[in-house]
Amino acid sequence: MLWFVGLGLWDLEDVSLRGRRVIEEADRVFLEGYTSVLMGADPAAMGAAWGREVTVLGREDVENRPDAVLEAARDGTAAFCVPGDPMVSTTHIDLRLRAHALGIPTGIVHGASIATAVAGLAGLQNYRFGRSCSLPFPHGNWRPTTPAVVVRQNLADGLHTLVYLDIQPNRFMRIAEAVGLLEEQAPALGFAIERYIGVARAGSPAPVVAAGTADELRAVEFGGPLHILVVPGPLHPMEEEYLAVFARL
Repeated sequence: MLWFVGLGLWDLEDVSLRGRRVIEEADRVFLEGYTSVLMGADPAAMGAAWGREVTVLGREDVENRPDAVLEAARDGTAAFCVPGDPMVSTTHIDLRLRAHALGIPTGIVHGASIATAVAGLAGLQNYRFGRSCSLPFPHGNWRPTTPAVVVRQNLADGLHTLVYLDIQPNRFMRIAEAVGLLEEQAPALGFAIERYIGVARAGSPAPVVAAGTADELRAVEFGGPLHILVVPGPLHPMEEEYLAVFARL
């Protein structure tokens, strides 16, 4: 049996009772460690709390070498733990399909998702979001413009854009850096971004939400990671009011 368990957004208190029971009863526990991280709990703390050894998996392990997970699920019960909701990433969907092809039963325990958390913290209506995008760190001359292309299309359609910021080992993109990258790309593609919304540490006891122009957001002290960015389309009056109350609009 292979369980996909969502861990929520911040620390061990975010895991549902069902999710914790599945983890504690599993023969093997794996932690997907590349799409996101729980900033409030590291793998050692997880293992101590659950009474299980936690095996951390990188992208290559899940996408190209998932044999350890599949063998554990075939021989017993494996818990594949994921920060946030476990089925947001296409690599996790692929893993479930691989398990099904091998005749391995699967199940899902959902967790809080950053996509809905950001909408709630910023007061944005979730059905007014368009396609999301990921903004990677530049590498040399490599500066992909796909994120700006997605933002441009969503703005043209009157929709919000959720921009996931790059996560690398011991390196997390911050809102100011993300805004700077988009401000470089947008003019070259013939458009301008009038307003951004930044969210830091969603799911923690003290998240930070701020809205404003590029210069205004770059001046905000958002604090530690994880950060995420929204480029809003035209705002509904209730969205405007919410941001005025709960952010710096």
